[in-house]
Amino acid sequence: MSGQYVGGWHGRVQVWHGSNMNSASAATFLDHAQVILGERGLTRDAELMEPWLTDWRGRYHGTAIALASPATTSQVAALVALCARHRVPIVPQGGNSGMSGGATPDASGTALLLSLRRMDSFRQWDEDERQVVCEAGVVLQTLHEAAAQRALRFPLTLGGRGSATIGGLISTNAGGTQVLRHGTMRAQVLGLEAVLPDGSVLDSLAALKKDNRGFDLKQLLIGSEGTLGIVTAATLSLEPQITGRRVVFAGVASVQQAWLLLLLARDRMGAALEGFEIIPRLALESVLGYEPASRDPLTGPHQWYVLIELVSHDPDTATLAEQTTALLEAALGQGLVEDATIAANETQAEALWALRDGISSAERAHGPAVQHDISVPPSSMPGFIDEASATLEERFDGTRAVAFGHLGDGNVHFHLRAPAGATAGEWEEREGKAISAAVHDLVTRWGGSISAEHGIGQMKRDELARLADPATLTILRGVKQALDPLGIMNPGKLVPLASSPQAA
Repeated sequence: MSGQYVGGWHGRVQVWHGSNMNSASAATFLDHAQVILGERGLTRDAELMEPWLTDWRGRYHGTAIALASPATTSQVAALVALCARHRVPIVPQGGNSGMSGGATPDASGTALLLSLRRMDSFRQWDEDERQVVCEAGVVLQTLHEAAAQRALRFPLTLGGRGSATIGGLISTNAGGTQVLRHGTMRAQVLGLEAVLPDGSVLDSLAALKKDNRGFDLKQLLIGSEGTLGIVTAATLSLEPQITGRRVVFAGVASVQQAWLLLLLARDRMGAALEGFEIIPRLALESVLGYEPASRDPLTGPHQWYVLIELVSHDPDTATLAEQTTALLEAALGQGLVEDATIAANETQAEALWALRDGISSAERAHGPAVQHDISVPPSSMPGFIDEASATLEERFDGTRAVAFGHLGDGNVHFHLRAPAGATAGEWEEREGKAISAAVHDLVTRWGGSISAEHGIGQMKRDELARLADPATLTILRGVKQALDPLGIMNPGKLVPLASSPQAA
């Protein structure tokens, strides 16, 4: 059914027939879109569109009728209303750094790719309230730098901060390395502006601490991956700039030892503990081989490594240094740490974090792998990694499990490397579904989630349908049907199709 989106709730089906537009009606639509967006706002040039038609992993590729780049919320609203009239599906896209194919159109060539990268303004700063209103196209790193100029910071970061946009982060409810202390993107959003599927604008930017006027609509849109509306701006919470920072890189014998170290750090450091990442030796070796300038921070190899971020807002930075040293002495005394180093300055601290941030690129360059973004209760993570690694390596001969990431919040990236000599693309296609199903079955049995911070997109949509409880699926489909009855908002993503739809 190329070019058709079939959705449904309790047997109802919404079919989009945009692929049946004749050339004249398509030309009329594009002409009207050009008028709305202006000369810079719409391109049909295949060469200019090409970089945005493939996801970051290179796994999904599609085509589009055009690439729209609105500069204002009013342009987005007018464009969405036009798409609704012509039944043209919309695929919103931020920095195109997603991991689940959520911002990639299908192959029908009938969807409009909507980029918000031109909407990159800071509308308002409130330094007293520690808030900023910024548009969806603002890049995360740009926000970090602008906040720092005001002695403030935005407490969410991730490896793709140089390309990820605020709109994309909100739409996927992104996490990152500071969730342990500050929570996901959902916790950072105080207000939201969004264009709904009919072209109307939801203006909920006011950061009210108390508001009991029914449903919290902004929370409904956060994490919806563009299937319910298009985020155009947000009011975000900021934190005071830190005055002290200590970054620790430690070698440990096992994930269980890492977990015990986390408990010790949490008890001793309290709110100063901001990040706690685990890295297996295999992943570190990949980074060392991929990045020529990188080096092993410790003198000898260890099975696992822990990267700890400790921060302070106290002008007395010596206190944080003393507390960090005392933490490591206690960890060594209890046999939790085999070796460790503390970054002596910001350059060394960033070099240690570069080892962690470089894992995804290094693993991709290493060769074929099936990758998973999963979570389980943090206390269960050591047992899950041990069981999942052993089970999958035994079942899929020649594979190697690589688990790394945010132990503190129970989220790791679980990769299964292909056997030596496997051909990229072919092996993932042949073994991928069975591997992912096995991983997701284990995650579900351990009480976890098949998507922790990268969204469902198109990659995990069918697995969500297979594993989610019926009540959850009913609600997802019901909300989608209510807000997007035409089925034009990012079709085929996140919301699983009804199991046996009957044509209306």
